Amino acid sequence: MKPGYNSTVKQDVHFQVNNQQVSYSGNPSARMADVLREDLQQTGTKISCGVGRCGACSILVDGELMNACLLMPCQVEGSSITTIEGIGSKEAMDPIQEAFLTEGGFQCGYCTPGMIVAAKALLDQNSDPSVTDIQEALAGNLCRCTGYASIIRTVQKAAEVLNVQAANEKS
Repeated sequence: MKPGYNSTVKQDVHFQVNNQQVSYSGNPSARMADVLREDLQQTGTKISCGVGRCGACSILVDGELMNACLLMPCQVEGSSITTIEGIGSKEAMDPIQEAFLTEGGFQCGYCTPGMIVAAKALLDQNSDPSVTDIQEALAGNLCRCTGYASIIRTVQKAAEVLNVQAANEKS
């Protein structure tokens, strides 16, 4: 234990995770990635680099893409967090998840949750992204397996499907 660090100090923080109200009472200097995985059992949020460079821990905080390894509980007080578990359901995959499956947008799968969350953040803001838009939106997410071409194709396919769904809902 570091000198001067008191592990018994706890902080109460209230926020939502995947539309469920959560009260967290714990270490105020904990990483949200650890809180989500260990305390809230949202294990789809992966931990890799731990310093915000790889995107494996990507989550949405009030709709904004963020790295959970760089956030502390006090920073999400009153916020709404969406993890990979909050995108789609066991009964029906989100079109982005479906596209990752059908278009081969993953290999080992470790980066996939973060990629899907980043793609959702993009497609929520831009329903018809260019290849450059997709590359920029996914720039904070590293994949060591696919070479990115299949991931870009996957996001393009998800955008097409979401646009068709939106057009069908309007008619």
